[in-house]
Amino acid sequence: MTVKTDISRFDIHDELTAPDATARLLRGMSDAGGSVSKFAGLLAGSPAAMKAFARMRHELRGGALPQPTAERIALAVAESRGDTYSVSQHARTARAAGLGLDEVSQARSWTSSDPREAALLAFLKDLLEARSRPAHHLLEEAREVGWSDEELLEAVAHLALNEFQSLMSNAAALPLDQTDPAVLPAAA
Repeated sequence: MTVKTDISRFDIHDELTAPDATARLLRGMSDAGGSVSKFAGLLAGSPAAMKAFARMRHELRGGALPQPTAERIALAVAESRGDTYSVSQHARTARAAGLGLDEVSQARSWTSSDPREAALLAFLKDLLEARSRPAHHLLEEAREVGWSDEELLEAVAHLALNEFQSLMSNAAALPLDQTDPAVLPAAA
């Protein structure tokens, strides 16, 4: 049975209702002991979208960018897109990656108390908000504080991945999964 809440605009599938091409992926998530998120259930409605997201996320997880940095990017994008579902999800994973509540809050506003992280987030914010080429000095500032070109390019890929997630979440008006309010401070 698919789940459709009062605010969900698309079916949220499980391993029994998903198309054959994605049911196997959902079954694998469930069999691995994890729960299937509403986001995964949403993407299951489009095998191509689900496979594209899963492949990109898988490749980025093995990249050079530290997990706390990736979570900062995810929080910033979700907050800027008004994507409460992804903010909630990434606040939880950011806490698990070692970010304190203050850093979770700051990341939601594209900043950090760590100058290196703050420089990267400033570059990415300008890239996302300008909808064109970011200011060159922001790229140079990120390089000056130690970000390599590999990490910078990977950060842009994380930006794109999280923009995709927020677009999908907002298009579907995904309802929140159960959330512990202790991991979700307000944006700074």
